Amino acid sequence: MKRMKPSALLITAAAILVIAGLVVAWRLGAGTALTGGGSASVWNERADLAQQELEESFWDEKRGLFNNAAPCIAQLCTDPFNYWWLAHAVDVLVDGYERTEDTKYKEQLGKLYQGLLDRNAGVFINDYYDDMEWMALAWLRAYDATEDERYKQAALALWQEIQTGWNDEMGGGIAWRKEQLDYKNTPANAPAVILAARIYEHTQDAADLAWAKKLYDWQKRTLVDPATGLVWDGINRQGDGVVDKDWKFTYGQGVYIGAGVELYRITKEPSYLDDARKTAANLKQDFLSPATGMLPSEGDGDGGLFKGVLVRYIGELIELDPSEKELSEMLLTNADSLWEYGKGKDDVLFSNSWAQTPDTVVQLSTQLSAVMLLEQAARIEKQ
Repeated sequence: MKRMKPSALLITAAAILVIAGLVVAWRLGAGTALTGGGSASVWNERADLAQQELEESFWDEKRGLFNNAAPCIAQLCTDPFNYWWLAHAVDVLVDGYERTEDTKYKEQLGKLYQGLLDRNAGVFINDYYDDMEWMALAWLRAYDATEDERYKQAALALWQEIQTGWNDEMGGGIAWRKEQLDYKNTPANAPAVILAARIYEHTQDAADLAWAKKLYDWQKRTLVDPATGLVWDGINRQGDGVVDKDWKFTYGQGVYIGAGVELYRITKEPSYLDDARKTAANLKQDFLSPATGMLPSEGDGDGGLFKGVLVRYIGELIELDPSEKELSEMLLTNADSLWEYGKGKDDVLFSNSWAQTPDTVVQLSTQLSAVMLLEQAARIEKQ
């Protein structure tokens, strides 16, 4: 093998370093020339990178599940079993598949489906009604994207179980969990509206639409401020019949917006869309920073997922009505900050705060929320 002269070695080494730097710049989006800057594909590329990081840093091929955190630390990787986080992981894989039509997402959905069954004693039934709703919504979307009949049957079985959560305590509504049937909250009712409405679109069974309307009426009457559209979290948590008006979270706003959007799509009744717009407009008052337009950090754990739920259903409202430019700008403002300030320096892991550097350990819930935001930005970019 012919040896290079020292000068040639230096030139070659410099070239390798330049190329490596360009690759890193492309992967992390540090340079506008390669990520697109103002090009039409910048958010598509960033969503790809975030999805890639999700797979590389969280996916456990042996179990067919995503780990709870990255880096993975001992039993914290697998315990506790965060069922509802994994429901949103299904949703995120569907996002990737719908955007790219890349079969790798379809294949991973199949593995995750089996991994969830293996971990949950062969069924999808759970003690928490809200968790089951998230899972049913996710698998119904997966069915719509892939036409895999298993996913539709999973959603239908879950829907039948969810209906058993309705009782007359607090004037109606679906309970949060089976061991506390008199506690009713937004997470167990607004997503059920979305689910019932989407099930109806598949079955055309009037009973499913009736469920959606009944649940929506209870939610609006009980847990929504009529003056502002602010969605409260729940009622009777402590057995005293009190509404938790101080408990206001982004995901509660999101699912109520989504419920209004779904019912408007089916019925064309303007009141549903008006309700969704009112709650979305109230985000300025109760959630957005007046200085930056940023959504708040709601902590780690379950709270890490809250903003992701909101941006998903804000995206549904924008898709229904692209004239909602202010909402589009809000999502893109948050996405810009997430990519610039809320992402790791040397990876594509994200922070609970979309304006600050991530913690050393990033939880799956936090990563999923960030991927949801980037997928929504890619949808806006495509419109």
